[in-house]
Amino acid sequence: ENEKFENKNRSTSTLSFQFIINEKEKCKDKTPFLVLLIASTAAEISHRSSIRKSWGNESVVPGVEVVRLFMLGVESNGANEILLRESEQYHDIIQVDFRDTYHNLTLKTLLGMKWVASYCGGASFVMKADSDVFVNTIYLIEKLLRPLSPPPQNYFTGCLIQGAKPIRDKTSKWYISEEEYPGDKYPTFCSGTGYVFSGDLASKILNASVMIKYIHLEDVYIGLCLNAMGIQIVPPPRRSLFNLYKVPFSPCLYNNIITSHYIQTNEHILYWETVQKKKHTC
Repeated sequence: ENEKFENKNRSTSTLSFQFIINEKEKCKDKTPFLVLLIASTAAEISHRSSIRKSWGNESVVPGVEVVRLFMLGVESNGANEILLRESEQYHDIIQVDFRDTYHNLTLKTLLGMKWVASYCGGASFVMKADSDVFVNTIYLIEKLLRPLSPPPQNYFTGCLIQGAKPIRDKTSKWYISEEEYPGDKYPTFCSGTGYVFSGDLASKILNASVMIKYIHLEDVYIGLCLNAMGIQIVPPPRRSLFNLYKVPFSPCLYNNIITSHYIQTNEHILYWETVQKKKHTC
């Protein structure tokens, strides 16, 4: 295995990774209000397509600059042609030269932050989301972020997870060994399904990550970085805004939340269109 892909024990230096597909010019003539960083893999072509047509549409709120980017690593089979074509068509893909595995998810997020810090430093807010999450970007922008003026610094919010303990059961998806994380509890963190932070934090989290030993649980790792900097996560105005689970669909319910998890490809568009249609009746 190439040393670059084996990232288990050293501190995460994001410096050694290269963008294979990049969009350096994305923020050249604008300072976005919101950057959407969506974790994706090469195979998820239809997910990306539905997100572009629904909540990830960059002109979702008139007069508000939104930038959408999908973050990808490299597949072991190395098939990149289709992805390059997709990138040429939509200009919303960034790909970095590490293996696209569950273990490298932390790396993917850090490199998304590195992208923001390097090419879009003026962004007011960033949201990191997974591709199986429905995000009500209109609610997010109009109800949560726009009222925060001027845009805050050191702001981080999402679905708060407090007092969680490392799972030592090897059959669990969230298993972590004592060697990887010796502590007996995690700091407060936000679920990686979808969290929001002020643009200034991208470079701050990146700087903190140099000192903090890599763990593969991405959301916990970001929590460790915030904790090390003494940055308090801001609880969302209502607990029900960010959801770890799938919220049963109803247009009025979805009009008043920010995230819902475990969304199928076709549902992104279906839910989005229904929510917009029924907006005035709620």
